[in-house]
This record gives sequence, structure tokens and C-alpha cells, in this order.
Amino acid sequence: MRILKTVLRWLLGIAFIAAGINHFWHPDFYLKIMPDYLPWHRELVYLSGVCEIVAGALLLHRQTQSLAAWGIVAMLLVFFTVHIDMLVHAERYPEVSPAFLWGRLLLQFVLVAWAWLYTGRPASPLSPLRERGRG
Repeated sequence: MRILKTVLRWLLGIAFIAAGINHFWHPDFYLKIMPDYLPWHRELVYLSGVCEIVAGALLLHRQTQSLAAWGIVAMLLVFFTVHIDMLVHAERYPEVSPAFLWGRLLLQFVLVAWAWLYTGRPASPLSPLRERGRG
């Protein structure tokens, strides 16, 4: 189970790094989905990209995984507003089916749960030794 959790942590971290890099490779995609009520669209696209890269990188290290996971959970909760706005204004995205938009929104719950797995303090490699000495 420990190996699976480590592999999943690395997958999530790499996915967030890749998603963050994508904000710089394809900013127009993200600019198009920015809700009208938010200011500074381009700056927020780049800022969210940086945050995703940093959080993904921090998640790869056991010492910072909890901080990173909390950051990812917070980002995903903020990103809910974008997904909800896309659903409310689905007519702006005729190339995307409403089912896909709903799927993206539901995926956020899966991603939050996935990140939540890593919000706790990682076990120290010495934990079993310490436990044994407390008999």
C-alpha cells in the first residue's frame, strides 16, 4: 500500500507540474475560460500556472508533501468557480459538450480527495524504531 501511495503522489505531482507548464504553453486556452468577474486574466493564468508547478514539485518531496497537498486542495476549491462558470455559460463553449463540462467539475472532487491523501504528516522512517522502544 505504501508503494501505491508513493506512486500516486508522484503521478499527482507530475500532473500538476505538467498542468502548470501548460498555462505558459497554451495561455489562450486558460484565458478563454476565465470568469468575467475576475480581474487580471492573463496574470491569474500565469500565477495559477506557477502555483501548480510549485505545488506539484513540493508534493514530490515527503518533507513538503503535506504543505503541497493543502495548497493543491485550496487551488482545486478555487478552480471550482471556473468549472461552475463554464457550466453556467456553456453557450460560450459550443465545441465542448455539457457532459464533458460536468465531467470536469466532478473530476475536481476526485482530485481533491486524491490530494487530501497527502495532507497528513508523513511518517518518519524511524517511526517503527521509536514505537518499539516505548514498550
